[in-house]
Amino acid sequence: MSGVTLRKVKADEADIRLDRWFKRNCPEFTFGQVQKFLRGGQIRVDGKRAKANQRVEPGQEIRVPPVPVMSGGGEEPWSKDGSYDPSEVQQRKHAGPAKSDASEAELQALRDSVLFYDEVVMAINKPAGLAVQGGTNTSLHIDGMLDALKLDSKERPKLVHRLDKDTSGVLLLARSSSAAHALTKAFKDKSTRKLYWAIVTGAPVDREGLIDAPLAKLSGKGGEKMVIDEKQGKSAQTVYRQLHRAGRRAAWLALSPLTGRTHQLRVHCEAMECPILGDGKYGGPKAFIDGMSNQMHLHARAIDFPHPVTGHRVVIEAPVPTHFAESLKALNFDPKTPTKFLTPEIHREKEEKPKPKAKPSRLRKR
Repeated sequence: MSGVTLRKVKADEADIRLDRWFKRNCPEFTFGQVQKFLRGGQIRVDGKRAKANQRVEPGQEIRVPPVPVMSGGGEEPWSKDGSYDPSEVQQRKHAGPAKSDASEAELQALRDSVLFYDEVVMAINKPAGLAVQGGTNTSLHIDGMLDALKLDSKERPKLVHRLDKDTSGVLLLARSSSAAHALTKAFKDKSTRKLYWAIVTGAPVDREGLIDAPLAKLSGKGGEKMVIDEKQGKSAQTVYRQLHRAGRRAAWLALSPLTGRTHQLRVHCEAMECPILGDGKYGGPKAFIDGMSNQMHLHARAIDFPHPVTGHRVVIEAPVPTHFAESLKALNFDPKTPTKFLTPEIHREKEEKPKPKAKPSRLRKR
């Protein structure tokens, strides 16, 4: 099967349970996925079917299947129950190989996108239009090109979160299994902060606020979409701040997701009647402006996380792609505008002040 790897048990891993071996060496797999693969015989030890509580021995060869593809738009790591925590995940069969037929020019472009790396962590500026993992009709993806990012390490980098195919910006990679575990935990316990930039059509009524709108997946003729569903949806919250606006034509927003639901930022912007520029899936015709790029204008601008080894906070920023920079210029927005990570606290201060009564809304304006 394409994407399958065979890995040998190391001397210091003697007598540990097979499921714990996966947790240590393959943190990209969830507990639920490992159990499912064991039941289906896709995980084997020395070619034989195995059980979760089986003890491994040095030199044994473990068959590791490909990682299932994450659903588009999720930004959090996998959790032990088979879903994103806290984001929603649709588990699918892998639809692409772990290695791709990327050209040398494409591999070099990926190397050139590296923003930061040390012994255990790497960050790249993911280009818009490049998928993180394989899927239906997706043969070119970062997961398949990770060998090109080994650099001075013998170990292949590991994915610990993801971005939508059409979203650009900071993507973290772990350069060791222990770092992958630490970074995954940092996403899960929300000690990692994320800042996105978006150019939207129209402009929010309020300069800043908290969007509190639960999301659920809806299937239809046009494929699956996330929708606001106050009864069946899962909690989804986004803090936003307006950086610049061009009347009612467009606005530049800073966004920080407090949860990590699929397509959360895209749906929440559309809920404010300000779809992200170029996002026809959620904004329809309203998501486009004549004379401006039709590419999606959503960029993972910065990430702030605890270093897996030192524990010190690390902040990494990614410059915007060409189409985003050109749109900022066309709208006369100052690209040097400083932005900070957004937190709920800046809005809680406003909650303490008396507010006039308003009709209930899916958007809690702060």
